Amino acid sequence: MTYPPTPSQTVGPFYGYALPFPDGGAVAPHGHPDTLTVHGHVYDGEGAPVPDALLEFWQPAPDGSRAGAPGSLRRDAVTGGYLGRNGTDFTGFARVATDAAGHYALRTLPPGGVPYLAVIVFARGLLHHLHTRVYLDVTADDPLLASLEPGRRATLLAAEERERVHRFDVRLQDDGVHGETVFLAFG
Repeated sequence: MTYPPTPSQTVGPFYGYALPFPDGGAVAPHGHPDTLTVHGHVYDGEGAPVPDALLEFWQPAPDGSRAGAPGSLRRDAVTGGYLGRNGTDFTGFARVATDAAGHYALRTLPPGGVPYLAVIVFARGLLHHLHTRVYLDVTADDPLLASLEPGRRATLLAAEERERVHRFDVRLQDDGVHGETVFLAFG
């Protein structure tokens, strides 16, 4: 007898309990002169902030390498800290929870070889996580950006607020004023 697959179910919100870790948004080594900050909010379909979302950021190092520091999420049995989160090594990975106002912040270095950071969004009410990108270089000649109409393209572009500080908001649905962030399908 063949049974149909079990349907997906929403998960959470329990991200704040087990998944975030200390310095989860600290990808750049402490005090690095090229550190940039990417911050913003996650909003739902009514334009309200989502206080319990979790964002994962993945990126290559400034030289284009994709190895990162090993063990970013593994615990050090001796110190209780996280291997790879020593404040001096570039990790290429971040996991950041939103606060009560739906805000997140990431400290990283400019990605090498690509003009964007890859992002995975987890939030209440989602059956599956969502993939998107944060483009830091708004002049980038990128096939994905080129394929989008200007209004949709704008949802992937981080706004430079001041030198080395970028704002990128994630909108889970169109709220009637702002368009939904472009999300990517991987199959």
